[in-house]
Amino acid sequence: MSTQSDFPELINARPVPKPSRWLSAAVVALLAAMFINGLVTNEKYRWDVVAQWLFAPTIVRGVLDTLLLTVLAMLLGIVLAITAATMRQSTNPIMRSVAWVYIWFFRGTPIYTQLIFWGLLPTLYSQMSLGIPFGPEFFVFDTQTVFTAFVSAVIGLGLNEGAYLAEIVRTGLNSVDKGQTEAAQALGMKHSTILWRIIIPQAMRVIVPPTGNETISMLKTTSLVVAIPVTTELTFAASRVGQRLYMPLPMLIVAALWYLAITSILMVGQHYLESYYGRGFNESDINSNGKRSRSLSRKQAAILAAGTTSEDPFVEYTP
Repeated sequence: MSTQSDFPELINARPVPKPSRWLSAAVVALLAAMFINGLVTNEKYRWDVVAQWLFAPTIVRGVLDTLLLTVLAMLLGIVLAITAATMRQSTNPIMRSVAWVYIWFFRGTPIYTQLIFWGLLPTLYSQMSLGIPFGPEFFVFDTQTVFTAFVSAVIGLGLNEGAYLAEIVRTGLNSVDKGQTEAAQALGMKHSTILWRIIIPQAMRVIVPPTGNETISMLKTTSLVVAIPVTTELTFAASRVGQRLYMPLPMLIVAALWYLAITSILMVGQHYLESYYGRGFNESDINSNGKRSRSLSRKQAAILAAGTTSEDPFVEYTP
């Protein structure tokens, strides 16, 4: 039986001094302090005007409209993305071709150009109808009444976002092992059931991170809907107040602070979603035996390195 005196003593290792690391940190801290000092002491930023208009009703309404545009456009984009990604994987060549053309067009043209087109749609078509081509029309409506500025903005943003998200969804679907589908088919499951119950839940680990980035990007892309124009959006509302007060810079700072606040909240939500859908895939979560990894102290690691077993009285595992 081995005794405690037989074990090797721990090495008291000391980290190698790295003065360049501390020097770099000091330089960065100095530059950051100079930047903050310039922001605070420069009276031209007019922080009093920023504080006065930060929660003004006009700005708050712009924030709410921006959030509503972001949510509706992302919902439309997600629906279109799942549809297009499914069509891309279809065995029907017509379905694959339509999905490919949709993705090709909306990814290949600028979003600003697309929004201008949707803004000009009532001038291109005074009336639109639903029915059989060159046949009877079942439903006729006035374009200007239906396609308002806000609706056109949602459709334009959603169609563009759907084309980008379609490739993200397709990548996520392809990341799931084909054996999952084959096993489900062997059990007699329908294709739609396989997609929604087996494939998509596993693909979410790959889909969620880039979708979160696209959501944050969409929040800032809403500033382009002035091309339609939507005049209640945050950036346009802040710019209009700045022009009226002849103080454009403080109002742009107001808009920037709101964008930073909303983006920070979205980033936190994205982090928790990634953690939820990434459970069981991180090496820190499970070990090779499929059990949660346990941390060992330095003494326990040295004992194990010396060749002892778990039967030795000096080894204590901490869960």
